Amino acid sequence: MLAYLGLHKLDSCIRSWVHTQSFFPSALGVLVNPFYFARRGLFSHIQEMAPHLKGTILDVGCGQKPYQNLFHADRYVGLEYDTPGNRSNKRADFFYDGVRFPFGADEYDALLVNEVLEHVFNPDEFLDELHRVLKRGGMMLITTPFMWDEHEVPHDYARYSSYGLMSLLKKHHFAVVEHKKSMSDLRAIAQILNTYIFKKTRWLSRGFYSDLFLAVAFMAPVNIAGGLLAKIFPDNEGLYLDNIMLARKE
Repeated sequence: MLAYLGLHKLDSCIRSWVHTQSFFPSALGVLVNPFYFARRGLFSHIQEMAPHLKGTILDVGCGQKPYQNLFHADRYVGLEYDTPGNRSNKRADFFYDGVRFPFGADEYDALLVNEVLEHVFNPDEFLDELHRVLKRGGMMLITTPFMWDEHEVPHDYARYSSYGLMSLLKKHHFAVVEHKKSMSDLRAIAQILNTYIFKKTRWLSRGFYSDLFLAVAFMAPVNIAGGLLAKIFPDNEGLYLDNIMLARKE
């Protein structure tokens, strides 16, 4: 019985640690996270810009609210597109019909829109809603992938260059305050290679521990090599994984 309880506790600890590495990867995350560079980049930049978002914060497309603890909010609200799957699997406080948010004008002090815009088929209407519910002078932290494969299909509609995203924000009366490009070096290429390996080894998946073995055996070496090569070769500002922009409502 003691041995069983010990193994159960060990299993629980391993699962918890791997889950944490999914969104908050430490240096050891290179061993177990197939999306290490993408998630590491997003986490570090969101953490850096989080102090700019205060008061009442609306997390648009919140999912499981993975970054909630990075913000010191008076009130943190999650919003998701209304589908049966989202209602059962997401930690949203409110749902919307894909057109209009269920909030009044100027209701929020700040917005987080993390890896959502590429899944929006009507970006102009979406940006109008973001602008409507945000208070004048309020801050929005928005991230979008630039280099990534199709995901969450068939609801994957766009990729935005830094110029495209800045132009879209300006069109909808947001002023860009700060802009970062995540992993603008060989780590971006390593990440795309690991994304390919991850998808092509799905047929070998048999559960948590088989996935962990695949990550350690096939994707960890790419993570390690990508990190080392990025220290040797120069950056390339035109080739990167994600745009991270902090914008103010004008």
